[in-house]
Amino acid sequence: MTPKQAAFVREYLIDLNATQAALRAGYSERTARSIGQENLTKPDIATAIAAAKAERSERTKVDADWLLMRLAEEAEADVADIYDERGNLRPVSEWPMIWRKGLVAGVETVRERVGEDENGNPEYATVQKVKLSDRIKRLELIGKHIDVQAFKERIEHTGGITVVVDAKDAAL
Repeated sequence: MTPKQAAFVREYLIDLNATQAALRAGYSERTARSIGQENLTKPDIATAIAAAKAERSERTKVDADWLLMRLAEEAEADVADIYDERGNLRPVSEWPMIWRKGLVAGVETVRERVGEDENGNPEYATVQKVKLSDRIKRLELIGKHIDVQAFKERIEHTGGITVVVDAKDAAL
């Protein structure tokens, strides 16, 4: 492998974008796209990329098992864990870690007028709106990982289909 190809392998791991990896590795802007795609088809480069990905998974301890366990934990997290017994949103510091790591996409605190007191002064209530991240997407990712056929966008079939038609049915 050339030094430029080795650089391509290192750069490809950053974002898995062959064109950008080729540019960062020093290939010309004019040829980066075609060289990037070509490099991915070269056996020695493909082997080096696979080895580098395996090393990264080993180093970070992030692999398919980790991902599936994380998705399952997120899919089963109970939203009641972020509320207290009176239905008030707990402080973020009291949330279970799984909720603090991305299950909540945002929290909006709004002060809304709810009426007036006996003297005609406005009364306000604080409303906290919690936007949850997409749990259906997590379930879909789990389904794809464990090969649930319902999540496949296209099912491929190889082989043939034999149709036997009885001669008397064919006459109808």
